[in-house]
Amino acid sequence: MVNVKICGLKEEIHVQSAVESGATWIGFMFAPSKRRISVERAADLAILVPPHVKRVGVFVNPTEQEVREAVEKVGLDYVQYHGTEDAEFIKKLGYPSIKAFSIRGYEDVEKASKYDVDYYLFDAPGTDYSGGSGNVFDWSLLEQLSISKDRIILAGGLNSENVGRAIEQVCPFGVDVSSGVESNGQKDSKLIKEFILAAKKEHSSLKA
Repeated sequence: MVNVKICGLKEEIHVQSAVESGATWIGFMFAPSKRRISVERAADLAILVPPHVKRVGVFVNPTEQEVREAVEKVGLDYVQYHGTEDAEFIKKLGYPSIKAFSIRGYEDVEKASKYDVDYYLFDAPGTDYSGGSGNVFDWSLLEQLSISKDRIILAGGLNSENVGRAIEQVCPFGVDVSSGVESNGQKDSKLIKEFILAAKKEHSSLKA
């Protein structure tokens, strides 16, 4: 079953919608972004997340203290590094990890091999912030990737209309969405449900 991460959640109703619709991961944004929330707010929202759904904290070039505080207070299952963090920094902290890479060309894909993390997230380059641009990158750049598809999360401009094609072409372990489930710049429960259903439907049809 394909795994789905709904990222940048800020409101109770949207966390509940994601959980009820079958999300695998819930993402809380702690980096500069219009979706940024405080550790305290994330801790309140995390109460709504059952044990089988994993909590992910998204950071961009954080300090060790920032990461440790969020992990402890929110009960994060994974730390997602979305900046220029090096492999040693991630290894030193030692948490279950996701490293994001902004893909412009194949040289950006190759950078992933320098990291020893649980999952590799490939995203389109950000505009105002790191990631979350709503743009799609060239998925064919991942065709010669040496990393197992079981450790790849695909992000960047995904929505309920194109996630099926993305899964069919890339065959990732999971997909990640934020702006693709928003209307007027805010999360939309209907779009969250439609995205998760579209992702899981496509995966089911590929297995048939």
